[in-house]
Amino acid sequence: MADITHPPMDQLQDLEYCIDSNPPWAETIVLAFQNYIVMLGTSVMIPSLLVPAMGGSDGDKARVIQTLLFVAGIKTLLQALFGTRLPAVVGGSFAYVVPIAYIINDSKLHRITDDHERFIQTMRAIQGALIVASSIQIILGYSQVWGLFSRFFSPLGMAPVVGLVGLGFFERGFPELGKCVEIGIPMLLLVIGFSQYLKHVRPLRDVPIFERFPVLICVTIIWIYSLILTAGGAYRDKPNKTQVSCRTDRANLISTAPWFKFPYPLQWGPPTFSAGHSFAMMSAVLVSMVESTGAYKAASRLAIATPPPAYVLSRGIGWQGIGVLLDGLYGTGTGSTVSVENVGLLGLTRVGSRRVVQISAGFMIFFSTLGKFGAVFASIPAPIYAALYCILFGLVASVGLSFLQFTNMNSMRNLIITGLSLFLGISVPHFFNEYWNPVHHGLVHTNAGWFNAFLNTIFSSPATVGLIVAVFLDNTIEVEKAKKDRGMPWWVKFRTFRGDSRNEEFYTLPFNLNRFFPPT
Repeated sequence: MADITHPPMDQLQDLEYCIDSNPPWAETIVLAFQNYIVMLGTSVMIPSLLVPAMGGSDGDKARVIQTLLFVAGIKTLLQALFGTRLPAVVGGSFAYVVPIAYIINDSKLHRITDDHERFIQTMRAIQGALIVASSIQIILGYSQVWGLFSRFFSPLGMAPVVGLVGLGFFERGFPELGKCVEIGIPMLLLVIGFSQYLKHVRPLRDVPIFERFPVLICVTIIWIYSLILTAGGAYRDKPNKTQVSCRTDRANLISTAPWFKFPYPLQWGPPTFSAGHSFAMMSAVLVSMVESTGAYKAASRLAIATPPPAYVLSRGIGWQGIGVLLDGLYGTGTGSTVSVENVGLLGLTRVGSRRVVQISAGFMIFFSTLGKFGAVFASIPAPIYAALYCILFGLVASVGLSFLQFTNMNSMRNLIITGLSLFLGISVPHFFNEYWNPVHHGLVHTNAGWFNAFLNTIFSSPATVGLIVAVFLDNTIEVEKAKKDRGMPWWVKFRTFRGDSRNEEFYTLPFNLNRFFPPT
């Protein structure tokens, strides 16, 4: 029995660089650029989905992508410096698609006949809703209410939530990859081959380039391969859907992007405000809080840090609310959340350095202003990203399940809570998504459109459904009797900032700001 015992570990040991240790500068810069490439996928997909529905042109889409990247750089820098201080990229969120679709289909906006004018008015309506909805996150964060709510969390409750943060994106994995298997399958196999089977091969001195930079190497190889297929006419007579997924010249980003454009607040004009739009958007803000909380827990583990205490978690949520406010002011077309794929990249490269993410924020800002150069990288076909997501989302899911090591999984109570949370967390959103489309408003279909969008958004999020089920059951079934089985003796010391001496090392604010903002 002793031979198969694996004692629980507060921190992962199988990583090269932790949150406070940094690779050499050259390696850091290349790793930062790799982070930028990974977050590009979502930053291109969301505007590509929403801008045409808003009436926008390819030029409008390119401008929205630039704005989204620019603001993502600012939000990431703020979060890494003053928020949770974890190496987490903050970018666009798919959680906002349902309420934004509700705004797009507003009858007042649909009556506008000119497409460009409809795009501008819709963008202003989205901006107004984001500005109002951001107040929820700012208040819940800076008032410490979210931190107080986190006292109901336990390792047993968080395991399915963090797991579903990864597993919940399964539709962005192989289903997207399958739209162009001749690009997606080679990409998937190459990343696995380089990062796992060749990770000890070091052709350049002491740098394990295949383990550190598998994304850059594989994206370059498959991107060139897809360029050859496109130039060779492999998709000339294929259906339009296949061409959009496989060709490297169908996004129209390079031709429509300006050479230089500096995004600025209120660039689309003054925001417009509607109570219904704002209430609908608040649902996405709540969902993004849940998903980000799970992502922060995963990022802390992959950065060899302690789980963020309640005070730090609230601080991060507050700054994320500031980020949503910036989304509304600049007009990114969507709200923000922690980029789950970039969290997975920490584990794939075994580098959890904060500095890497801070420099990657610089890349986001730099390439967003140089439109043509940024558009070149943004034209990478979606199936290449889908192959990456299969690995990165899966890795985050497994990090979530690793929290179960602190619980008693020989307890039937724990098995039921874990299994039910995971199953309903996948099954309920899948049921809601089957009925949802931008026109018919989804499974909840009352006369109040904002109410439809609110409930459809909440129950379309796997992590949110998982949190509701797991936290409720974990805090109502034999709570006192199962305290040890739930993992609370290990978890309780990470609730407060001073509960563990390592928290100060990982989460203290820079520039001696803790003197002015002491942990509560």
